[in-house]
Amino acid sequence: MARWIESWLPGASPAADVSYPGERLGLPASGVSSVAGLGRRAAALAIDWLLGYGIAALLAGPGALADPNLGWYVLGVWYLLTAVPVAVFGASAGMTALGIRVASLDSSAVIGVPRALLRTALIALVLPPLARDEDGRGWHDRATRTVVVRSRA
Repeated sequence: MARWIESWLPGASPAADVSYPGERLGLPASGVSSVAGLGRRAAALAIDWLLGYGIAALLAGPGALADPNLGWYVLGVWYLLTAVPVAVFGASAGMTALGIRVASLDSSAVIGVPRALLRTALIALVLPPLARDEDGRGWHDRATRTVVVRSRA
């Protein structure tokens, strides 16, 4: 189904009819390697964020909740807990717990360090993951040529 803006925007090509997210990328409709839903992705992010919060609180020591910089510590720990495992293994702890992973569109086994750092930085900005296309990919996935897929049924 074409987007409404394509009906009047000059030079816009009509989008091909897509019956399920990931069809244009050659992914299956369901099961392993299908596009992960927003619920799983949000839950994985919450798990990673809670892990980052706990580790940052431990590192900050007693009185961590009174520290005005705790939010920045949490962001830094979360960034490392997300970017490094995604670069090396293709999934963070939260993603692994929920059976999803980041896959490269160019058939690489993992996305590598530069793309993982960029992808995680864009997630930290909050808005890029919310602006999604018909394949369920946010701006952070589009910028890094990745897609989040299910790793188990």
